Amino acid sequence: MREHVDAVVVGSGFGGAVTAYRLAEGGKSVVVLERGDKFAPGDFPRSRTDMSRAFWDPKASLYGMFDVWSFDGLDSVVSSGLGGGSLIYANVLMRKDERWFVHEQPLPGGGYENWPVSRAELDPHYDEVERMLGGTPYPLDRPAYARAGKTHVLQDAAAELGLSWHLPKLAVSFAPSPDAEPALGLEIAPAPYGNLHGDHIRRFTCRLCGECDIGCNDGAKNSLDHTYLSAAQHHGADLRELSEVRAIRPRHGGGYEVEYVRHDKTGGAPDPRTITCDRLVLAAGTLGTTYLLLRNRKALPGLSDALGTRFSGNGDLLTFLLNTRERDRLRPLDASRGPVITSAIRLPDEADGFPGAGRGAYIQDGGYPAFADWITAQADVGGNVARMARFLLDRFREFISGAPDTNLSQELSELIGQGALSVSSLPLLGMGRDTPDGVLALRDGRLDVAWTTQTSEQYFERVRETMRRIADVLGAEYKDNPMWFLKRIITVHPVGGAPIGRHPGEGVADPFGEVYGHPGLYVADAAAMPGPVGVNPSLTIAAMANRLASRILEPGGTGQAAAARPAGGVGDDAACDRAEPEGHAGQAGRTSLSFTEEMKGHYRAGAGNPSPGSGEPFSFRLTITADDVDRFLAEPDHLARAEGWIESAVCGGRRRVEAGWFNLFAPGGAPDRRLMRYRLHFTDADGRLRTLSGWKNVFHGPPTDIWADTSTLFFRLLEGHVAEGKDEEALIVGAGTLRIELVDFIQQLTTFRTEGPKGLSALERFARFFVGELWDVYGPAKRKVRV
Repeated sequence: MREHVDAVVVGSGFGGAVTAYRLAEGGKSVVVLERGDKFAPGDFPRSRTDMSRAFWDPKASLYGMFDVWSFDGLDSVVSSGLGGGSLIYANVLMRKDERWFVHEQPLPGGGYENWPVSRAELDPHYDEVERMLGGTPYPLDRPAYARAGKTHVLQDAAAELGLSWHLPKLAVSFAPSPDAEPALGLEIAPAPYGNLHGDHIRRFTCRLCGECDIGCNDGAKNSLDHTYLSAAQHHGADLRELSEVRAIRPRHGGGYEVEYVRHDKTGGAPDPRTITCDRLVLAAGTLGTTYLLLRNRKALPGLSDALGTRFSGNGDLLTFLLNTRERDRLRPLDASRGPVITSAIRLPDEADGFPGAGRGAYIQDGGYPAFADWITAQADVGGNVARMARFLLDRFREFISGAPDTNLSQELSELIGQGALSVSSLPLLGMGRDTPDGVLALRDGRLDVAWTTQTSEQYFERVRETMRRIADVLGAEYKDNPMWFLKRIITVHPVGGAPIGRHPGEGVADPFGEVYGHPGLYVADAAAMPGPVGVNPSLTIAAMANRLASRILEPGGTGQAAAARPAGGVGDDAACDRAEPEGHAGQAGRTSLSFTEEMKGHYRAGAGNPSPGSGEPFSFRLTITADDVDRFLAEPDHLARAEGWIESAVCGGRRRVEAGWFNLFAPGGAPDRRLMRYRLHFTDADGRLRTLSGWKNVFHGPPTDIWADTSTLFFRLLEGHVAEGKDEEALIVGAGTLRIELVDFIQQLTTFRTEGPKGLSALERFARFFVGELWDVYGPAKRKVRV
C-alpha cells in the first residue's frame, strides 16, 4: 500500500522548516523531503580538499551544501542540505520595511509590483520566528565582543555620511542561555525539544571566526536544523535527507502524489519512491519550486500565467574595500573577526516619502572565514592563473553563444580544489529593491532566467556610489566584483517565480500561498515573493510561512482544503471546479478590504465584568479583513476575520491570535443599538487556551458619544477556545477595558487596503455603510437606552 500522510513538505529552508514544525505541532502527520544531506557541527568542510567537494551536483558525485547556478545576467548561490539556506546564510533577521510593501508600483517593462500582505499582518509572525531563532543584535557593548573592527568602521562611515546605521538581530547564540552574559566559546544550554543531530551534540557560543556562510562547526548559529527542524521532529515530523522530488501531480479524489528519488552517496543508482498526501507544500527555494511547477505544468492544469514572473536578485550586490584599516587608521582591518554580518546602513526609498530617492537599499559589512588565509599562502600562482583564465573563457563563450551552463558547481569545485580564490579586506554586501521583472522558464528542459541589470541600473549605481563614498571616508580602495564588467551580479537571495497575488491574473498563489485552482497545494518560500524583500529575505519568508501554517490549521479555514478536489486529478480528463474556501483575500472577481486596529487598556484577573479603574496593562493589535466586501456588507452580522496579537504580562507577554473573528455593527437587539464584536483565540505562555470575547456598545445619543462608543472595548477573558454563543457556559478568567488612543486612530486610517477589482469603489461602499450605520444609531428621533 502506498505511503500516505497529511502533508508533504518539499525543502527544509525557512519556508519548509517553519511550515513543517507548525503542522507537526498541530497534530498533522508530516514528511519533509530534502534533496541535500544532513550536516552536524563538525561536519562542515574546512580543508582545501574538502571545500572542493562542498558543492551540489549528484551527476558528478558531489553532495555538498553549495549549489551554484549561472544564468543570463546573474549567478546565484543557494544551499542544499537539511536546514536549507540557514546553513550558509549570514544569520540576519530583518523585517521588510513597512512602506516597502508597495501597491501597484509600475515596472519599466509594463505591469506592476504589488504586495497583497501588509507589515501589520506579518508582525505577529515576525515576532514568533525571532523568538524561535533566538534573534539578538550583535553585543557590541559587551567586552567579549567589543573588538569588532568592521562594525566600528561602518558605523563611523555612516555617521560621517549622514546615513542611518543599526545592529540588526542575528540568529546567533552569543550567550549560553537567554539570561546569561555573552562570552566566547561557552557551551549552549540544550533546547527542550532536543537536537535532530543527537543528544551527544554540543553547541558553543560564537567565537567570532567569520565562518557563518560556510557552515558553523561550533553550532553557534541558530540554524533551522537546531531550531525549527529539531522541534518538528520532536512533534513527529519525518525528516528525509538526500530525497529529491522529481514529479508532483493531483490525485483523483483529492490530495497529491509526489515522486522522489533517494540519492546514494556510495555511488549507487538513485532509488525512486512515491508518497501521497492531502496537502503539498513547495518550499524548495525560488529556483527549485519554480522549476518543479514549470516541469509539472501539464499535470497541474490552469496554473496562472504569472508562473515564472516577478523574479529578481533582491538587489544583491557584492563589492570590496581593499586596504581598509581599523578605527584608529593604523592597524589593518581584520574583517574575519565576528559573524559574517554585524551591522547595516539604510538608504531611503521614494516610498518612505523622499521624492527622487529611487528604490531603497541596505549596505552591510561582510567578512570571510579566518581559516581562509591558507588559500593565498599555499596557492600555486601560475596554475591558478591558467585555471582562472579557462574558467573566464568558458563564461565568455557562454555569453557569446547565449547558452549558459546553468549549474557551475562542478567547475567551481575544480577551481577551489586548486586554491584559486582569494580573500579581500572588507566585503560590502548591498541589497534592496531592484526591479522584479525577470522571467524564469524552461529551456531545453533546464531552468533559464531572462533578467538584466539594465532596468535596475539607477538602483545599482546608487548603491555602488554610496559604497565608493564609504571607501573614501575609510581611506580604502573601492573594487567592484570582477563579474560587474559583464553587468552580472551574484545573488544569494533570488526571489519570485511563483508570486502571490490578489487574483490568478496577478499571482500563482493567493495572498497566503495557496496555489490558485489547486486547493491543498502551497508555495511557502522565496518563490512566493511578488517583488524584492529589500532586506535579507529569510525572516520574511519564515513569517509568511508561519502565517500560511496558521491558515491551514484554522478550524473551518483554508486548512480544510483536503475536502475539496484539485483540478485535473490523476486519471481525470475534465478539471474539477475549485471549492471556494472561506477567508481567501483577493479571489478572482472579489474585492477584499482590510485595516489595522491597535487598542490599549487594563485587565483584572478574577473580575466577572469590565469596570473602570486600574489593572494589569493589556493591549492588542489586529488586522481586520473582509475577504469579500459585497458579502460582508450584505450579511447582517458583517463578519470579518481578525489576525494579530494580544499582549499582557498575565498571558506571558505577546501571544499570537490563532483564530479571530470581528463583527462590525452587528444587530444589538434594538433598532438604535449595534455591537462591534471581537472573538480571539490564543494560548498563553503556560499553554492554557484562552478566548478574548469583547464588544463595543453603540447606542443612540448625542454625536459627542460617537467617539467614546466606537473607541471603547469591553472584554472578558474566558477559559478555553470558546465558540460564538457559548460564553455563558465558559469559565470567566478576568475582564477589562481597552481604548483606541487618538494617535492610534489616526494611524488606523492610513492602514485601509483593498485587494481585487474596483478597490476604490469597494472602499467607498464600505465608507457609506459605516457612516450610514452611525446615522441610523445616532441620528435624530432616536432615544438612548443603556442596557
